[in-house]
Amino acid sequence: MAYADDLEAVNARLMEVADLAGSAMFMATQSLLNADNDLAQGVIAQDERIDILAAEIEERCVELISIHHPTDRELRILIGSLRIAASLERMGDLASHVAKQARMRFPNPVVPQELRSTFEEMGALAQAIVTKTAEVIATKDLTLATDIAGHDEDVDRLHLELFRVVLSPTWQHGVESAIDITLLSRYYERYADHAVSVTRRLITIVTGDPYVGVSLT
Repeated sequence: MAYADDLEAVNARLMEVADLAGSAMFMATQSLLNADNDLAQGVIAQDERIDILAAEIEERCVELISIHHPTDRELRILIGSLRIAASLERMGDLASHVAKQARMRFPNPVVPQELRSTFEEMGALAQAIVTKTAEVIATKDLTLATDIAGHDEDVDRLHLELFRVVLSPTWQHGVESAIDITLLSRYYERYADHAVSVTRRLITIVTGDPYVGVSLT
């Protein structure tokens, strides 16, 4: 019973990190769209908290593996939790990257007016993705994995659309702005990919099926 409680505590901590990664990207998007330096600073500070919690989860999982003799299912949970913590920590990093881009250009806006709606949509998709990811962690409701994968495809579509825009001969904002937009789009795209990786880890935990990897390079 105590071991089951330990596993539940690890899962609760994963939910906490998922919530922080979600709020971080929400605030990062707002700082980006509104040139809000204070909000950007808050995201960067929050990333330190995410890093600490993720490291604590990893240490606890290793400890539980070493001091107990976990069953196959328990080992799947602990190894999966290690990997999930790493993905959530990376999601926090990516939100911080968005905020740092906003901070770097402050007080000027990073996103040209004609692309605001695209980044608003990417931000909304990121929020939907991480909200459902946290729900899967909490409930193990694998039906949400289909929704998350669909949102990821929408982010990929917007990512490619932004590439076409900045490479178009009609682009009027210069090379520096094109680089900013390309980097930012990549951060959102990677954020969504890590959320998909989390759900696939959870599928393995629940079903025992082999993990189907996601390219996170």
